[in-house]
Amino acid sequence: MAMKDILKAEDIKKAMDACKVADTFDHKKFFEMVGLKTRSTDDLKKAFLALDVDNSGFIEEEELKFFLKGFATDGRDLTDKETKAFLRAADKDGDGKIGMEEFAAMVRE
Repeated sequence: MAMKDILKAEDIKKAMDACKVADTFDHKKFFEMVGLKTRSTDDLKKAFLALDVDNSGFIEEEELKFFLKGFATDGRDLTDKETKAFLRAADKDGDGKIGMEEFAAMVRE
């Protein structure tokens, strides 16, 4: 399922425009702007599954690098700095990857 099937296209565009420049990605601001914070748990699960490209049940660091492309094909790659900060913010159990519960908690924070 594509993000455009879950979220409003104009919200996705607005959020993507806000982090076009390298090292400007802020996950809290992004989730709020894209409208994910107020979505149902079911919608969060759909978003998680769309971002879990390898269907492992986790979003790993390599998948996080391409996080913005999960929202728009022309999205930029996250920088190494952004990717590592994003992973640190979400990975509460320290296993180096983000599970569904960690993702939902991060979106809602």
